[in-house]
Amino acid sequence: MSLEVRPVTASEFPDWLRAVNTGFLRPPTVTEGEAASRLPHMDLPRTQGVFDAGRCVATFRSFAQELTVVGGATVPSDAVTNVTVSPTHRRRGLLSRMMATDLAAAKDRGDVVATLIAAEYPIYGRYGFGPAAWTTEWEIDVPRAGLDPRWSGPSAADGGRIDLVDGAEVRKLGPALHDRLRARQHGVVSRNLRWWDLNTGENLPPNDSWSEPFYAVYRNADGDADGLLSYRADDKWGDAKQPLNRASVRSLIAVTPAAERALWHFVCSIDWITTVRSGHRAPDDLLPLLLPDPRAARIVTQADWMWVRVLDVVRALEARTYAAPASLTLDIHDPKGLAGGRFRLDASPDGASCAPTTRSADLALDVRELGTLCLGDESALRLAALGRVEELTPGAAAVADGVFRAGRRAWCPDVF
Repeated sequence: MSLEVRPVTASEFPDWLRAVNTGFLRPPTVTEGEAASRLPHMDLPRTQGVFDAGRCVATFRSFAQELTVVGGATVPSDAVTNVTVSPTHRRRGLLSRMMATDLAAAKDRGDVVATLIAAEYPIYGRYGFGPAAWTTEWEIDVPRAGLDPRWSGPSAADGGRIDLVDGAEVRKLGPALHDRLRARQHGVVSRNLRWWDLNTGENLPPNDSWSEPFYAVYRNADGDADGLLSYRADDKWGDAKQPLNRASVRSLIAVTPAAERALWHFVCSIDWITTVRSGHRAPDDLLPLLLPDPRAARIVTQADWMWVRVLDVVRALEARTYAAPASLTLDIHDPKGLAGGRFRLDASPDGASCAPTTRSADLALDVRELGTLCLGDESALRLAALGRVEELTPGAAAVADGVFRAGRRAWCPDVF
């Protein structure tokens, strides 16, 4: 019997959700209440399943998203998630079929890129995705950090303050604060109101476990919220009742350096906390240098994070700004036929124009390398040295490196 790839119906959604759990090695059971609570938040035409004799054996879902590019503009994105193939049906091309359907639909909708968080590195390059934003996690040895243990908040000269709040207050303040962040930080993606509910324990599906975190808001001298911190703490004690507790940061967003400094100093100055885990940060995060002894922060994770697949070369390259003025002709190879061609890019710090051209190319590269370069996080010179970018005009890789690279690294704080 042939395998059927198609959108999932409402009646099939519990079986689809069971297949998701199977793929992610979670208990393969789904209650009626859990399925009923999740179904209203699914865009079923964008929720694919593969069915074998009526049983769902592979899953794929996408949803609408906005991605901030270098310079602060946003582009519509096709966010890919819930990708699984059951272990009984691997190596049959099921992911390829679902991916092809989704990317073609995204192209037809006018999405500029597709995005995903890759659980495994080798999978998605063959579909034209490239790693565009990396993540770093630090563990801070608080006693070594050198912070004054008497510190209790922002300095008087700063005029700001930190308040502990609850989830309801976070749901009020968070969306606007996040929008301010994504207007200034490339790599950040949009969050809908459902995201804020799920991440503050509101309207959770049945059987979802929840441990209420602590929330802290930094307010500037005018009383405006410029930063938001969410963290949990464990309960660990050593010999002679010595506290050895760790704070794990779930999220820290700040739109000013003062807010960023104040929130990190705050979480590193809580009584009984001897270790802080930073959560997912940009590789060039300020965190270590905000400590009197930066060596107190050691890297425990450094890995690729968000991958980008360009679907519209012209709009992707015109949406962002560039570090220096330059003109480059790029020959983009796309085996899937979605975004290939030769394009002339005239770039500047104020913007860019891009159009198909018949001129001789300066650089030749696969669309996955374009995805890696598009957020300014990778060096064209490094890609050329690796043989992943071909320099057709002498010096073109150096020009591209100076043009595409951004002053700060791309950062995506979310999992999706």
